[in-house]
Amino acid sequence: MSEGLRIDKWLWAARFFKTRGLAQDAIDHGRVLVGNERVKLSRPVRLGDEILVRIGDHERAVIVRGLSDRRGPAPEAQRLYEETPESIRKRVEEQARRALFQEPAQGFEHGRPTKRDRRRIDRVRADS
Repeated sequence: MSEGLRIDKWLWAARFFKTRGLAQDAIDHGRVLVGNERVKLSRPVRLGDEILVRIGDHERAVIVRGLSDRRGPAPEAQRLYEETPESIRKRVEEQARRALFQEPAQGFEHGRPTKRDRRRIDRVRADS
């Protein structure tokens, strides 16, 4: 496998995406960059490539350390890449920021707001 492996297969095998179809969609929509450039589905992944993967609000920069076209257990998949220190730092900062952020609707009961909830909402809007 020294010639490389299709990027969609590698992303699936490394467990970034549950299916190859989801990996292909991410590549098509520019959410996967290799060397800070958009790539095609058939682009081969080689050892040492730096890949930036955006999944939802999360972004991970990884360096390819192994190739596999087989989706194995998670510990095996994690050996296929190494996350960059900058990416780890950003991820930890984002987790800390989310831990401090309180969802505005968290204090409301489940379902539609009650009359009391509506009054609280109106008070908050009037204060700002």
